[in-house]
Amino acid sequence: MRTIGGDHLALRDQVLTELRRRIVDGDYAQGERLTEIRLADDFGVSRNPVREALRVVEAEGFVQILPRRGAVVATLDETAIRDLFAVREQLETLAAGMAAERATAADVERLRSLLADASAATEAADFDRVAELNSAFHVAVIEISGNRWLASLSSAMYHHVHWVFRVGAPKRAPHSWMEHIRLVDAIAAGDRAAAVEAARQHVEAAAAAALAPDESSE
Repeated sequence: MRTIGGDHLALRDQVLTELRRRIVDGDYAQGERLTEIRLADDFGVSRNPVREALRVVEAEGFVQILPRRGAVVATLDETAIRDLFAVREQLETLAAGMAAERATAADVERLRSLLADASAATEAADFDRVAELNSAFHVAVIEISGNRWLASLSSAMYHHVHWVFRVGAPKRAPHSWMEHIRLVDAIAAGDRAAAVEAARQHVEAAAAAALAPDESSE
């Protein structure tokens, strides 16, 4: 793992971004203890920016502060996953419908390019890249919707979407991208109802996979 003490941006922001990434990508496992001393050593920084970053990821739900144990990586339990997908369904169906009404040819090409990249990454079994592209795809649909409130509300949520998807990416990725193709086809056709339905079915399928025994999804 690289250290970040030599980077020139604000250290707290650098530590926060890297800490969140390592949790989402599984470098720090669910339930793993994260001491300030250890993280400061991992990142090549002092304890102050680590302490500040831990406060943020605790507020975001990635870390819990437990008595006598300190900071530990949160666990993705059933309640948390169900709550995440309940919100996703509302936001993503709305975004899909608006994107179908507002997408330009360039927007559709952007989405298809993400699908092509994701297909290649899936075939290469590069699931870190697949998870990144999955998040990029959903963020792109929201951006294409043109609704700045959706973009603001969903920004924190997609860190958790990425986390859930990455856990089960090897099993879920091929199905996920086929569902994305149906969504893009509906957006390209300007069919709001079809886009909303494609988004709803996608979220429902992802939730079912995430809640299935020994499986997780986006």
